[in-house]
Amino acid sequence: METVSENACFGGVQGVYRHASAATGCDMTFGLFLPAEARLHPVPLLWYLSGLTCTHENAMTKAHMQEHAARHGLAVVFPDTSPRGEGVADDAAYDLGQGAGFYVNATQAPWAAHYRMWDYISEELPRVLMANFALEEDRQAITGHSMGGHGALTLAMRLPDRFASVSAFAPIANPTASDWGRKQFTAYLGTDESQWAAHDSTLLMRESGLRSELLIDQGSKDQFLDLLRPEALAEAMAARRQPGVFRMQAGYDHSYFFIASFMADHVDFHARALSA
Repeated sequence: METVSENACFGGVQGVYRHASAATGCDMTFGLFLPAEARLHPVPLLWYLSGLTCTHENAMTKAHMQEHAARHGLAVVFPDTSPRGEGVADDAAYDLGQGAGFYVNATQAPWAAHYRMWDYISEELPRVLMANFALEEDRQAITGHSMGGHGALTLAMRLPDRFASVSAFAPIANPTASDWGRKQFTAYLGTDESQWAAHDSTLLMRESGLRSELLIDQGSKDQFLDLLRPEALAEAMAARRQPGVFRMQAGYDHSYFFIASFMADHVDFHARALSA
């Protein structure tokens, strides 16, 4: 593993690291904030999954997570959103290919060779993190924005023993019924829609619900509301009587200004769950 950079940050260290990934067949880069407590003992880990067009850098520099995480002694990992590099398939559209991995394992050409983001996030990167940093494997939580909110919710639902809590900012909540989902699932997973259901948090909520504590924030002036379909997930939560908090925040859009405005709430939420 290569250290790209390390900077002092709120008493801890904000690092960026690169490693060869067996899951994606290319080098992957991630950011990791370690609070001061990590110098003394392993600390809990909060995952942040980013949205379309993002890399590890977007949330690391715009979400204002480090200050809040430092108050609670939490580490935060910022993975990339897709494989990248020479020989990795891409598309001219911003919502397919590099920057748009959708946290699935692609089965269709030309994507299958590298686009195995589910395995990377759920299996390989956790092994890399636990082997190299002072982190508590049994105390993890997860959050994400937009495409990353989709990833956070589906990971928490399908790995029910992994995360104490899950939250999301404006998640793509019902991708099998949205152009932010149907397009990508067709490309990555093929035309058999039965293969898509495992990556739709609304369908997973209807089928099995969620064990983890849950918090979702959605902006009322989000320019992508029709693509996100938050009402489908809210209805599924209500029908299942799923414990959790779903907040429609008046006047907020899809930007990092929205995320930064409520990040303290989310980090506090995860800190409480991780200390329980």
